[in-house]
Amino acid sequence: MIHPKITLNLCGTLLVLETPVVMAVINITSDSFYEKSRFTERGSILKQAETHLLEGATFLDIGGMSSRPGAPLSDAKDEMEKIVPVIKSLKKEFPDAFISIDTVHSAVANAAYQEGAVLVNDISAGTIDPEMFPFLAKTNMPYVLMHLKGVPSNMQDNTGYKDVTLDVLDFLILKYQRLKELGVKDIIIDPGFGFGKTLHQNYTLLQNLSAFKILECPMMVGLSRKSMVYKVIDGTPEDALHGSTALHFFALQQGALILRVHDVKPAIDTIRVWKALENAKTN
Repeated sequence: MIHPKITLNLCGTLLVLETPVVMAVINITSDSFYEKSRFTERGSILKQAETHLLEGATFLDIGGMSSRPGAPLSDAKDEMEKIVPVIKSLKKEFPDAFISIDTVHSAVANAAYQEGAVLVNDISAGTIDPEMFPFLAKTNMPYVLMHLKGVPSNMQDNTGYKDVTLDVLDFLILKYQRLKELGVKDIIIDPGFGFGKTLHQNYTLLQNLSAFKILECPMMVGLSRKSMVYKVIDGTPEDALHGSTALHFFALQQGALILRVHDVKPAIDTIRVWKALENAKTN
């Protein structure tokens, strides 16, 4: 089913989401799991951002910390030193681009906000930095609320669930309620594929993705080139584009509205094909 009209207030700009959109990953770090998403030189960052935007990305997700399994938590000051100049350059070159800041630190989110970022993508759902939720309430930035068990350095040691779908849903409901109590208006939910889940749990979660529509929030999925894809095909992240595309199509069928990806054009094409199939149901 084509989505009903959903709006996000991106710090004063109203974005109407009537069809799924793409969030493009740009990692300002040398330690992310997919090598081709890593950028440290300003010119290459701007070139990649231009490519993503020309291919149809709605958001550029800028991150200064690796969240791969086993990665240590970053220092907020180090993150700011990486991302602030990048966001300044991006806003200068692409003033209409919607920039998302991928961080667990409220200080980093605030620094990005001051430079023009319009969305916070926090893998920790506010559990790492207790000041994150108050910051969101103060600025009213839209927020990606993601499930993570533990922290990246130990999350794959924390994969015990009674029922992975219900446990993740309960977690998100409690965090959603807290955000609403604080007055945060625009919340996007993300079940957190690959974050504290086994291979089987990831696929169980994806199979039951439509259950998360109960929150009546736009839903984002981060499936692109992850181990849940490349382990199944006995490959590496570099081999995982086609498998990622297959999972993206299934996620769209289950109600995903934002695809967070490394490869924008394949994701845009997937959305177009999915939309054509959905439109055929009404004819």
